[in-house]
Amino acid sequence: MARRALLALIFFPRGGSAQVARYLAGALPAAGWEATIACGSLGPVGEESNAATFYAGLDVRPLDYTVAGQAPDPLRADPPFQPSYEDREGAPDRIFASVDDRDYERLVETWIDHLGRADAAKADVLHLHHLTPVNEAAERAFPAVPRVGHLHGTELLMLREIDEGPPKGWDHAGAWAERMRRWARGCERLFVLSPDAVRRVPALLGVDPGRVVWAPNGFDPEGFQRRPVSGPARVEHWRRWLVEEPRGWDSSGKPGTVTYSEDQLEPFAEGRVLLYVGRYTEVKRIPLLIRAHARARASFDRSAPLVLLGGFPGEWEGPHPLDVVKETGDDHVFLAGWRGHADLPDGLNAADLLVLPSVREQFGQVLVEAMACGLPVIAANAHGPAEIVDDGETGWLVRADDEEAMVKALVEGVNGDAERRRRGDAAIVASRGRYSWPALAREVAATYDEVVAAQ
Repeated sequence: MARRALLALIFFPRGGSAQVARYLAGALPAAGWEATIACGSLGPVGEESNAATFYAGLDVRPLDYTVAGQAPDPLRADPPFQPSYEDREGAPDRIFASVDDRDYERLVETWIDHLGRADAAKADVLHLHHLTPVNEAAERAFPAVPRVGHLHGTELLMLREIDEGPPKGWDHAGAWAERMRRWARGCERLFVLSPDAVRRVPALLGVDPGRVVWAPNGFDPEGFQRRPVSGPARVEHWRRWLVEEPRGWDSSGKPGTVTYSEDQLEPFAEGRVLLYVGRYTEVKRIPLLIRAHARARASFDRSAPLVLLGGFPGEWEGPHPLDVVKETGDDHVFLAGWRGHADLPDGLNAADLLVLPSVREQFGQVLVEAMACGLPVIAANAHGPAEIVDDGETGWLVRADDEEAMVKALVEGVNGDAERRRRGDAAIVASRGRYSWPALAREVAATYDEVVAAQ
């Protein structure tokens, strides 16, 4: 009889940890483990933020935040809306470090109940993504079930800011730092995304180094394959995403408020397409990328439009990308908006290079997904991307926050057709050898087996 892991996330589907849980849960049965996902959910069925939609085909137990998201105080609703690790004015999810003890206890009680309804007591392992009140709920209510933690990076960013001196409004930062470190110590194993994290996390969280396990994110080898789209078919793809089905949004937060005309698609006809994929958070350094692109255009030997794919509607930090586009006057930057993960292979195969200037990316799942589709990547030489990208072989690594270096890499990537293709070929080999989900799930299952055997 297969053992069962309960994968728990306090968040509704919108980021990398949700992708990890989805692919891991789908791949675990082949490694001898059944999987259930207990998680947040937002919006009606059909929207990607809805858990039943996002995790379709899997055993998912959603906690619906839709009503709470519209409440005067989302954290006091029933159930309370999830907090997060980012401090965004006007967002329904407040940063954890501002949540007081009373609301913290409500979150814990909510998740004790939800884990119970997801049959946590019958699980062989509780796989807890991030360090959140779900950890406290598991420890209090299901102490006999071993816990495996999974760090995805955002929790470490908040903890780092707390240690350096919490910003104004983070009135309960000290309590949250203590909790997060205690939760980490309570895990039998702690998955982290990179060898760099393996080295840094034990001292940062005060955990036994022997419990920290490298578990990189991966990609679905069936979905992410090289199927390049060129010529008229490529123009038609971007016509559909930018003109016919616009989803880009400006600072009003309404999808579709950024639209493009047929005439604006001319750069896609004969040019090389640069693609950014991700949220509009400050660490992603999207303004730097836009400014670098505006400068690099003068040295391109052909047009090379930059498409920004992503940005959850209504969510951004710092200047909105559209404002930076207007500031630079770069009319070859396009906001394609938020799309489902199932759409991503099509977007990657209609591009030539992936660019990720993020300075604090603990992993960078989209890097391996792009590489699996034959795209070389340009990324910042920091944290996760530095472990994934082999500079000069599978892509370009540039110094973090170095606009000049980004300009140089963009020009080399656009103008050097033969070299770009060579690095793209190498990227396919590297990604499939290291990061396919079936292989990674077997390693996670082996860790589960170790934990259960030690009980």
